[in-house]
Amino acid sequence: MTTTASSSTRVIVTGKAADHRGRQSGPVKREQLISWAFLAPFLVAFLLFLIWPIVHGIYLSFTDQSLTGAGGSLVGFANYAEALTDPVMWQSLWNTVWFTLLSTVPLVLIALIMAALVDRGLPGQWLWRLSFFMPYLLASTVISQIWVWIFNPQIGAANNILTSLGLEPIAWLQNPDTNMLSIVIATVWWTVGFNFLLYLAAMQNIPPQQYEAASLDGAGAWRQFWSITLPQLGPATVLILILQILASLKLFDQAYQMLGGVASDTTRSIVQYIYEAGFVSYRFGYSAAISYVFFAIIVIIGVAQALVVRRRKEQ
Repeated sequence: MTTTASSSTRVIVTGKAADHRGRQSGPVKREQLISWAFLAPFLVAFLLFLIWPIVHGIYLSFTDQSLTGAGGSLVGFANYAEALTDPVMWQSLWNTVWFTLLSTVPLVLIALIMAALVDRGLPGQWLWRLSFFMPYLLASTVISQIWVWIFNPQIGAANNILTSLGLEPIAWLQNPDTNMLSIVIATVWWTVGFNFLLYLAAMQNIPPQQYEAASLDGAGAWRQFWSITLPQLGPATVLILILQILASLKLFDQAYQMLGGVASDTTRSIVQYIYEAGFVSYRFGYSAAISYVFFAIIVIIGVAQALVVRRRKEQ
C-alpha cells in the first residue's frame, strides 16, 4: 500500500511538472486573457491618440499638405530646410526662450518663499494655502481677462498704482518693451501655486527632529533654513525646474488671449507660429515640420537636464 501511494504521488508530481514545462494550464491562459482585456482600452487609446498622431505628423512634415485638402505630395526635407532658414521661426523660438528665462526664476524663488512662510507656521495656514493655490485652478481665459483689465491703459489697476506714485502710465500690452513682461507677470501669478505645493510637500517631509537639534545648538530660523531646509530641497528644486522649463516652452494660450490673437515680433511664441502656419496659412506640412524641430529641441534640453542631474547624483 505504501509503495502504491508513493508511486501515485510520483505520477501526480511528474504530471504537474510536465504540465508546467509544457503548455500552460487553462486557468493561467484565462488570467492572461483577462489581463489583456483590461489593458485593451488603454492600448487602443494609446495607439489612436498618441502613436498614430506622432507617426502621421512625421509623414505630414515631409509633404506639402494644406488645410484646404490640396497638396499632399512628398517634398522630402524641403519643409525642414525652410524652417531652419525661416527668420520668423527663429524669432519665435527666441521669444519662447526669453519668456522661459523670465518666468522660471521668479516661479521658483517666489514659490520657495511662499512655501517657507507657510511651513514655518504662518497664522491661518489654510487660508494662505488656498489663496496661493487658487489662481492655478482657474482657466487660462479667466486669467487672461483678469490681467487684460489690470493692464488696461485707462482704467487698469497697474497704471493707477503708477500714477499714484507720480509715474507715467504705460500701455502694458501694446508697448513692445513691456508686453512680454506683462505676460510673464500674469503667468507667474497664475501658475506659482503649483510649485508652491511641491515645495511645501518637500518641506513637510523633512524630519522635525533636525530643526529641534539645531535649535538646541543655538541655530536661528535663518540658519536652519540655510543649513537644513535648502540642502534637502535639492531634488524638489530639480523637479520643479524641469517641469517649469517644459511648461514655459509651451507658451501660447495666455499670450494669445491677452493680446487678442494679434501676434507681434516680441510675443509670438514658437507654438503660436506653429498654429499660424497650420491654421492661418493653411500649410499643414510646414507646420508639422516646425513642430518636430521644436520637439527635437525639447528632447535635447531634456537629455541635457538628465545628464546634469545624473552627474550631481554621482558626485
